[in-house]
Amino acid sequence: MDQINTAAWVGKSTSDVGGIDMSMAAKLHATIGRSDEAAPRGGALLPPLWHWAAFPPMGHTDHLGTDGHPAPGALLPPLGLPRRMWAGGALSFHAPIRVGDTLHRHTAVRSVDTKTTAAGPMALVTLDHTIIGPQGLAIEERQDIVYLPMPETFTPPKKSAMPADTSEQVDASATLLFRYSAVTFNAHRIHYDLDYAQQVEKYPSLVVHGPLQATLLMRHATEQSGQTPVFFDFRAVHPLFAGAPVDICTTTDDGILSLYTGQNGHQGMRATAMFGGTQ
Repeated sequence: MDQINTAAWVGKSTSDVGGIDMSMAAKLHATIGRSDEAAPRGGALLPPLWHWAAFPPMGHTDHLGTDGHPAPGALLPPLGLPRRMWAGGALSFHAPIRVGDTLHRHTAVRSVDTKTTAAGPMALVTLDHTIIGPQGLAIEERQDIVYLPMPETFTPPKKSAMPADTSEQVDASATLLFRYSAVTFNAHRIHYDLDYAQQVEKYPSLVVHGPLQATLLMRHATEQSGQTPVFFDFRAVHPLFAGAPVDICTTTDDGILSLYTGQNGHQGMRATAMFGGTQ
């Protein structure tokens, strides 16, 4: 890992203005909405986590790295670890967001932690996002990004069994992955470039986005409960791949809903949803 003063990056911040208009809402609906429902129109409530398409990374194509991500150095530190993944996060929801709202996002680096593991060096960068809408504070969000060396072979983490029977299946097709990359303006090539995913990052197939899995879990949580959670957190525990269904299952304990994605009987992501009165 390159030697940099990681502490100097803590507190760095940036601000963005964004939103989801009717055209983008229609594209999101065509990608992750229910086919038997209509797309949300202007003024309609924005489904939770669709705001991840509201602030697309606008770096010019000429300034993207080999993996498709914007080159580090502006907000994120140049750690010298080329393999990047959105490992997890947590969100608190305070006020609704509607289609057509102008949104303001402030992002700050909370921490940069580096360490050496049995598998080699790694770094965890945590970002804090604050999103303000017409009604004031709408979302407080933590985003965890993991950086690793590029592997020589695919060495998956230990598998954990799904804790309950499957309650929903989603077809993790290459088309779904491509469309989700498009609507979120995510150019990371592991999600749509099979040659790159296999030959460079050594995955066996295209990788299902962590945020896409979280959005599917959130959709399931809101449909099961009939309301938006006040708190939602998620953590990726094993990569999932295109070409096999993504299973979703849930468990409930003391009013707290736990949700899981998985494939072939093992977990891919764990999430928790808390609703009003359960925090």
